[in-house]
Amino acid sequence: MNDSKIVDLYLARSEDAVKETSLKYGARLRSAALKLGCDTGTAEECENDVYLRAWELIPPNEPREYLFAFLAKLLRSAAIDRLRRASAGKRSAEFTELTHELEECLAGNMSVDTEAEAKELGRMINAFLAAQPEEKRMLFIRRYWFFDSVDELSKRFGFSKSKVKTELFRMRGRLADYLRKEGYSL
Repeated sequence: MNDSKIVDLYLARSEDAVKETSLKYGARLRSAALKLGCDTGTAEECENDVYLRAWELIPPNEPREYLFAFLAKLLRSAAIDRLRRASAGKRSAEFTELTHELEECLAGNMSVDTEAEAKELGRMINAFLAAQPEEKRMLFIRRYWFFDSVDELSKRFGFSKSKVKTELFRMRGRLADYLRKEGYSL
């Protein structure tokens, strides 16, 4: 079934919407949750969380042209929330490493506590990424959105580990410069 028809089922409040979503995207959602560091049981719980959130968010949203991206965003949020709750009081090495890598670009006086500020920061980061060559943009997204390790990126892009680290370092520097020019104080 195509995405537009699945969205129509959600809009009609048909329970078949969840069934069709699961048939089409369930395996990909579970795989993405596992990639984010969830165990099998947690990945299934995250998948179910996605179906519930999709049910709640469609309507008013109608992601006909980007249903999987919509679901993937919900999954990422659910997985990170569950991992944070599971590791409360503990430091996750992978999340800590990624946080430190991006601190130089995003830490600053500007608070992203409000939704409007967060959306503006997201807009700036998206504009920056859109201006980058596709290969570098994908490298950055795979690292900081999908949490791919340097080893995985090296294999995926056919780069040495050193080149991956250097490219990511340079991209973070360019992002920091871009954010400063856009008025984001670091």
